[in-house]
Amino acid sequence: MADQVSLFGIRHHGPGSARRLVEALDALKPVAVLIEGPADASELLPMLADPDMVTPVALLTYAEDNPANASFFPFADYSPEYQAARWAVRHGATLRFIDLPASDRLGATDGDIAEEIAARAEADPVSHDPIGALATAAGYDDGESWWSDVIEENPATGPIFAAVADAMTALRADEKSLSAREAAREAHMRIEIAKAAKDHDGAIAVVCGAWHVPALAERRSLAADRELLKGRPKTKIKATWAPWTAPRLARASGYGAGVVAPGWCAHVWDTRERDRAAEWLAKATRVLRDRGHFVSTASVIEAQRLGTALAALRGRPAPGFAELREAAIACLCNGERAMWDDISAELLIGAGVGAIPATTPLAPLLEDLQRQQKATRLKPEALDRPLTLDLRSESGLMRSTLLHRLNALDVPWGRLTDAGRSRGTFRENWQLRWEPEFAVRLVENLLYGSTIAEAAGGRLIESMGKEAELAPLATLVRNAMIADLSRATAFGIAALETKAALTSDGQSLLGALPPMADILRYGEARAGTVEHLAALMPRIVVQAALALPYAARNLDGPAAARLRGALLAADAAIQLAQIEPEIVASWRDALSALLNDDQATRLIAGTAARLLYEAELLTAHHAADLLTRMLSPGTPVAEAAGFFEGFFEGAGQRLIHDATLRGAVDGWLMTLDEDAFTASLPLFRRVFSALDRTERRRLMDALFARSTDAAKGYRLLAGAGEIWPAHQARVLELLTSGAAR
Repeated sequence: MADQVSLFGIRHHGPGSARRLVEALDALKPVAVLIEGPADASELLPMLADPDMVTPVALLTYAEDNPANASFFPFADYSPEYQAARWAVRHGATLRFIDLPASDRLGATDGDIAEEIAARAEADPVSHDPIGALATAAGYDDGESWWSDVIEENPATGPIFAAVADAMTALRADEKSLSAREAAREAHMRIEIAKAAKDHDGAIAVVCGAWHVPALAERRSLAADRELLKGRPKTKIKATWAPWTAPRLARASGYGAGVVAPGWCAHVWDTRERDRAAEWLAKATRVLRDRGHFVSTASVIEAQRLGTALAALRGRPAPGFAELREAAIACLCNGERAMWDDISAELLIGAGVGAIPATTPLAPLLEDLQRQQKATRLKPEALDRPLTLDLRSESGLMRSTLLHRLNALDVPWGRLTDAGRSRGTFRENWQLRWEPEFAVRLVENLLYGSTIAEAAGGRLIESMGKEAELAPLATLVRNAMIADLSRATAFGIAALETKAALTSDGQSLLGALPPMADILRYGEARAGTVEHLAALMPRIVVQAALALPYAARNLDGPAAARLRGALLAADAAIQLAQIEPEIVASWRDALSALLNDDQATRLIAGTAARLLYEAELLTAHHAADLLTRMLSPGTPVAEAAGFFEGFFEGAGQRLIHDATLRGAVDGWLMTLDEDAFTASLPLFRRVFSALDRTERRRLMDALFARSTDAAKGYRLLAGAGEIWPAHQARVLELLTSGAAR
């Protein structure tokens, strides 16, 4: 059997390993190709050779009873396992995975996992990084550089796999005992190799991680290997192919794929027989020029020469990624690292997203997503991409509906950045970015339905049934409405009516108004029944108006700040919804009642006064009288500060443009004696520190009626021209010190 089986120790996602492996398979012509991978997913392996399969892709396995318990096995074009599978299908060889089944890993308990982690921590350090050990022996600083020079980027040919096997055998000579899982893995692979040797006449190729080669070459009794597999965990699993992304192949992604620079690995694979350095520099030049940088052809030639010289100085067989990067920075980027950083993500990682054939056995939600991606012409991409949708068009509305439904399923392929409030209700701005784990999240949502619409509606209905607060419930109804989920919308509106009738808490009632106003607003752009809500919102406004005076009494600082935010948002929602005038009048009456309520928290009373003034129900002179009363010397400083802040915070700009209010406030300030003015300075600082230096100057110019018209000159108060510079410097000093505090 030993002569029949050839072991090829490779590095996962290694372009050089893949090239040498294809050459070795062409020479060996095996009748069976066995690959390290989950044995219970072998039937999916031949699909890698399907013309419609576009890498990167990943084998997705998940527990049938718990889809969140999932694992990925990524493949890139330059993965040796991928090339071995394609070779086997192309030459009609038997093809299968031989590692422990996915059910073993997915069936492991928390205790099993903890035991495995502890065993790895106690293992020989060499087993953690065998390549690093070989690199150290060869005088290299890191395993990455050594492996690249010897295997991945070495243009020379030779008995690479035999050399790797010898090196790994030497490293494992003094190996301590393996963890239970690693021992079981190698036992399972030996059993599968023995089965294949028994079933086939001819050469058998085994493609596995280089570390496993010595163990798979050992002669062990079948009984001993089977003993190692007894009692292993099991669970029912499902397997399919899922699109993967280039960024997720990177080591930094957390998936342990071991690819430092996927873009560079892809380039090494694509340029097997060509000038790798020249093409890489040409690619970098093209990207730089696309970004608006000037790069001459002479600079490219100099960069190639520098890269070759650096490789010679470092004793490398050819310019590698490090040499070409330094050459590009020096010659193409004018020595500016920032220019290189601007293009490095595109060059080294890329934004590619794989594609899977239509015949792939998928979970129903994944199939539905593929159909809708084609229907809406939305292609998943791995880098951020902005998307603006016009909801008046059929295509824009379809895309928006799909993205909102996916968000309801906790699959944020698109994140809404601006609903277009400044440009009407018919525009949405999205930021798109596809992540591979979204496939798992879709699988998790299968219990809610077999299509995206059914699942999104079912999940929202479940959330609505559990929601105890009125405001979050209204937000869920809004989400259902804009996702065009009629059943969930109807359920949510009924729940809103019931909960609103039983709610008397002012904060909750106020918090429900903004999402309800959004629902009515979005009804302009989306088909949906909002008549029930149009009748419900006025009732909630009346309830909120009745509850507000009581909710505003005797609040501490944090509670007052929360209520103030809810009050401002509710008032904006009432204006947005354009409800009946008599309902709005009851709301304004509630705000007016706060001004004469001695128990009302001053921050809330000041906010109410500001809202009434903006609604032109409070004159500027009345506002000044309120300030006089609320900030009188007998009023505690904390209460006075609260009213002043409530009235002016966020509205400082109004003093610049509203001459009537500015005059009234200025007149009130002039009535203050020196001691009262000094005592009130903390109030002024707290409000006016929000204005920047330019806005403060504009406010002072407005106070002194200073004009920028050169023909008119300065219209200052008598004598103000002489005292203005010193006065301005003093006021700026006071305000600046207040801002610093």
